[in-house]
Amino acid sequence: MLRLLFLLSFTLSAQRIPVVLSTDVGNEVDDQWAIVYLLLQPKFDVKGLMSAHAPSLAPPQGRVSLQILRDVVEHRMAMHSHPPLVEGGHVPLADTKTPIVSPAVDFLIEVSRGYSESNRLQVLNIGAITDVASAILKDPTITRRIRVLNMGFNNWQQGGNEFNIANDPRAMQVVLDSDVPLVTGAGDVCRRDLALSLDQARAMVAGRGPIGEWLWTEFAAWYYRHVKPLRKDDFSKPWMIWDNIVLAHLLGMTESEERSRPRLGDDMIFQHARAGAPRKITWMTRVDSKALWADFLGLLDRYQATHAIRPFER
Repeated sequence: MLRLLFLLSFTLSAQRIPVVLSTDVGNEVDDQWAIVYLLLQPKFDVKGLMSAHAPSLAPPQGRVSLQILRDVVEHRMAMHSHPPLVEGGHVPLADTKTPIVSPAVDFLIEVSRGYSESNRLQVLNIGAITDVASAILKDPTITRRIRVLNMGFNNWQQGGNEFNIANDPRAMQVVLDSDVPLVTGAGDVCRRDLALSLDQARAMVAGRGPIGEWLWTEFAAWYYRHVKPLRKDDFSKPWMIWDNIVLAHLLGMTESEERSRPRLGDDMIFQHARAGAPRKITWMTRVDSKALWADFLGLLDRYQATHAIRPFER
């Protein structure tokens, strides 16, 4: 019986999805939700979380983001034992040939060495893709060991000046021009499927334990700073939890299509390849938000019921 339980445990562990996350947490409100979901999801074998730069963060941006990441994991989630938290780069690429130097670049290359074309490390990128591109430039063989899932672009037709892309368009040019398998969730799908009104966010997480109350407070603060001023007496305009789209894909909660892989111009507009071109990109077209939120909230409740977490303090 003990041997059977050991084998079952080993099998379940082997089936977990190996993941690394790169996040510009501290820039907006959605990264926090994605980090919580990632760390609570037992289907993921999280190898590490890397910080990323964003212009809204104080310099040095990668280090400031790392400090916020550490607060999320160790304070808000009360995780005393957790995957490595690694500092990412502070600035975008200067050109498409020269990698930046950061602990995250070296970390990603080193972790990837345990994987292969038949068993790839899943790299979730929910900020500027600087560190991933730099790892590709520093060690081009990494494209045979990782798959990149990226939240970015406005839509399939244009690509466009979306926040994550605009923070380092050269880095995205490097990734698109490489052979790394690439999955993308764009802004138009997030706006349709991952939008929450103020009332919806309140109903979901306000008062739902210390973590839920913290997520609600973060959402409300962002909403009143960036959404509410635009509509004086109207609370109907939603805000998007953009970054959960990459987790949804790994969990089988999206629909997607394989398309010919475009290049990205310096104006951040797609230069589309001819139909049938050999290089491909997986483009998400839909998120099953009902399944996503049900899974997220169930995991949140279960974690808070089994872990001692201090009451939320502002």
